[in-house]
Amino acid sequence: MTELHFPWLELAIFVPLFGALWVSRVAESERAQNHCAVFCGLTLACAFGAWQDFRWLQVIQGLTVVEAHDHWDLVSKALGREVFVVDQLNAPLLSLAALLYLMTVVATLRTKVRRFAFAWTLISEAILLATLSCKEPWGVIALLVIGTIPPWVELRARQKSTRVYTAHMGLFIVLLVAGWGLVEWEGSQAQHSLFPVALLAAAVLLRSGIVPVHCWMTDLFEKATFGGALLYVTPMVGAYAAVRLVLPIAPDWALRSIALISLFTAVYAAGMALVQREARRFFCYLFLSHSSLVLVGLETAAPVGLTGALCVWLSVGLALSGFGLTLRAIESRTGRLSLADHHGMHEHTPILAAFFLLTGLASVGFPGTFGFVGAELLVDGVVQIYPYVGVTVVLAAALNGIAVLHAYFRVFTGTRRTASISLRSRPVEQFAVLALTLLILGGGLWPQPGIASRYRAAMEIVQSRQGLHAPAEKPPSHEGESVAAAAP
Repeated sequence: MTELHFPWLELAIFVPLFGALWVSRVAESERAQNHCAVFCGLTLACAFGAWQDFRWLQVIQGLTVVEAHDHWDLVSKALGREVFVVDQLNAPLLSLAALLYLMTVVATLRTKVRRFAFAWTLISEAILLATLSCKEPWGVIALLVIGTIPPWVELRARQKSTRVYTAHMGLFIVLLVAGWGLVEWEGSQAQHSLFPVALLAAAVLLRSGIVPVHCWMTDLFEKATFGGALLYVTPMVGAYAAVRLVLPIAPDWALRSIALISLFTAVYAAGMALVQREARRFFCYLFLSHSSLVLVGLETAAPVGLTGALCVWLSVGLALSGFGLTLRAIESRTGRLSLADHHGMHEHTPILAAFFLLTGLASVGFPGTFGFVGAELLVDGVVQIYPYVGVTVVLAAALNGIAVLHAYFRVFTGTRRTASISLRSRPVEQFAVLALTLLILGGGLWPQPGIASRYRAAMEIVQSRQGLHAPAEKPPSHEGESVAAAAP
């Protein structure tokens, strides 16, 4: 296997672990936040370095590289197998995850800094990056199991009931371990029996919050800190588990079943987001609708649909994280937000108001934003595979757009708000807004590199399916540019 020039992946995992030990020894909350931000910044630099090193191997050296591992790769040498790798699928996901952690830590205001567990945040970041860089099935499963611990610890520390979360995550672990155990017991074959595939599919649907097993996610947003819940759900590790564990072995009928269930969830959650009267539940349902659309595209197992799903995965992760951070910033000023009333925050926080609208519209694929091309490819791919349900994807997106505008008018308009202290955005918030805005608009105005990268990742997923050796079909053009033109 090709080697990276530097041990980026291992550093991206071990830097936040070391940072957690360091920050846990800092008693003052504001100093702990500053130190945590430094370690998150270093982690982002390592994750981005792995991505660019991988691109260097492909673009500059002209190598046909499917995946690469660290130059030292101490973990793989100790275990005798390749554990942490970077490939077309996870290269941008690692950077996105590290960026979300950095923005969340940096944008935490003083009103919330005492309740935010910075040490556990760094631990969860290390677990997430290890999960996204792992390709070994049992390694992915082990890391997914470990990843359920930090939210449980946070709920216990806040003296909240963990019954709902424990029941759902416990079932998720049982389904995941039992499903893959049966797959291994059946051995290598093109088609596995119904039972193990069904167990794995059920585990992925549960972790992704698909209806009717979604109540753990709304419960988490109500009881945990907004930042902690945001970081646990927005990287969409359920979709990653689907790509690594389900797609390579599932028959077409199983993928169609997952896609139809996810499609129903997308429409149901969009409708629920439209009628929510509490901001956190509104965001939860909005996210559920978008993450379900990602699963719909993934389960088409066709190049166009997969390309769209992978693009929407990135755009929704970026846009809805910014959207959630904006809601969190407003919460820091007003307390829990109710969408039953108008709050009139635009006069006090015009920058946050503009960013709220930008990220909300970007999540539904508004023209000129990062999600526009991906949303179009997703619809095209779904229509090619499921001609009669493609309109349902458009319906879900339309409902989500209406819900975003409804929430915007409730939070930022409708009344004149008076305050005894300044509620204007702080410099750290302005930094986070500017950084995410540049990424959202930059990806929309120059989409071709990202689309080409996601197309190559989609083709690798298609070719990894057992018994499937479809040739690389020519992808559709968009605005005069062909996806294939940038793909090797």
